[in-house]
Amino acid sequence: MQFKDKYLTNIPLVVLVAANLIPLWGVVFWEWDAFNVVLLYWSENIVVGFYNILKMAFVKVSHPAEHLGKLFMIPFFTIHYGGFCAIHGFFVLSLFGKGEAEFMHGNSWPCFFVFLQMLLNVIKHAYSIMSLEMRYAMGALFLSHGVSFVYNYLIKGEYANIKIDKLMGSPYGRIVIMHMAVIFGAFLTIALGSPVGILIILVGLKTSLDVIFHLRQHKKHQGKTA
Repeated sequence: MQFKDKYLTNIPLVVLVAANLIPLWGVVFWEWDAFNVVLLYWSENIVVGFYNILKMAFVKVSHPAEHLGKLFMIPFFTIHYGGFCAIHGFFVLSLFGKGEAEFMHGNSWPCFFVFLQMLLNVIKHAYSIMSLEMRYAMGALFLSHGVSFVYNYLIKGEYANIKIDKLMGSPYGRIVIMHMAVIFGAFLTIALGSPVGILIILVGLKTSLDVIFHLRQHKKHQGKTA
């Protein structure tokens, strides 16, 4: 039983690494440049936000009335994080000269919902310029985070060891650290003409950071029930 449990514990990590190897394959065999890599990693932010919303919805509360708080916290996170990702995505597109995306298209949505409108416009444009291989890679990242959500958060009981206010801010730190490293590497590849060697290092750096964040996060939340 211990062997089986240990094997199952490693599945999310194995899937994570496998999904991160697809950009490496793209660089070596599909001739991806820095833009393809950075845009794919930006799209992963949307995946992270999606699963974070599910985590907030499933988080355990000590009193049924606390579910009412989710009715405020989840929409607030969606709008705030959506605006954050929209600006970030527009920056990535503009950085590589792909900034034809429009923040606004047609009539503006009311009040703070305009941030979601901005995000949808950027996502629509980003998706339209993605190759089929990039879309497959994005699907693999979505699957990777989904495996981790089901196994670590639901099955292993992380939902009972974290507060919703912690989930509100958890994606931001990961994004800032991750993309400071990725964008720095992207600037380097642009300056040097997108050499394959630098892109491989960039993918390796991102994968390493992903593994570190994964192990640290799940050890912290699952250790409370150990």
